[in-house]
Amino acid sequence: MMQPNACSIKKIKDDMTMPHPGVDRESPRRQNDLPPEILEIIGPALKVGGLSGLSGLTVGAFAGVIRSSTPALFALAAGIQWSILGTAFWASRGFVLHAWGKDKVTPRENISASAIAGAVGGTAGGIIRGRKNVIPGAIMFALLGATGQYLYNVADARNSALAGKPECKESSWLDSKWSPMKVLSDQDYENMLREKLLRVNAEIALVDESIEALRSQERESTSAANSEKPDPAKKA
Repeated sequence: MMQPNACSIKKIKDDMTMPHPGVDRESPRRQNDLPPEILEIIGPALKVGGLSGLSGLTVGAFAGVIRSSTPALFALAAGIQWSILGTAFWASRGFVLHAWGKDKVTPRENISASAIAGAVGGTAGGIIRGRKNVIPGAIMFALLGATGQYLYNVADARNSALAGKPECKESSWLDSKWSPMKVLSDQDYENMLREKLLRVNAEIALVDESIEALRSQERESTSAANSEKPDPAKKA
């Protein structure tokens, strides 16, 4: 009986480990792939940063024309700063909310998250402008973030309360006492038309009475004229 030698065993191992054509094998996950939770935070943050950069570029262009002799560089610097601020703010806010439980945070926690994100964004902006601007920038943007989130919470709560009351009439500037016009409901408009119709009917009745009075006077005048005429039979 023949025994396999070392070369045969090595060849068999190579054949077993060699990928065969037509057989799809699941490729191992790359080491640099990010979790979907991180991508859900970074993607919107980059979009916000891009929009912030465009806004900063526009504002910086106008400000550069007024304040600087090189408006292009001024606009570019403003766009970069605004982009970094927007990206840092939105990304840090997303990470904080994700750590606290995105769907379970309270309005107060939203304010805290926005304040923390504002501090991070202000710190990033302060690093760009110089070390002495780090602490003032962090404090200022933390206050701005908290204030903006508080105002958003108030507006959102008001809209939710109005949405829960469908019978509540929507407010409008026409409802103000200083407005020369007034918003009429369907019932008010119907009552107004009914009053106008009654007024027209009353005027028609008065006209009919006047016509009837004129006809009566005409008949009386005709009767009086006929009575004053001499009778030919009596003359004969």
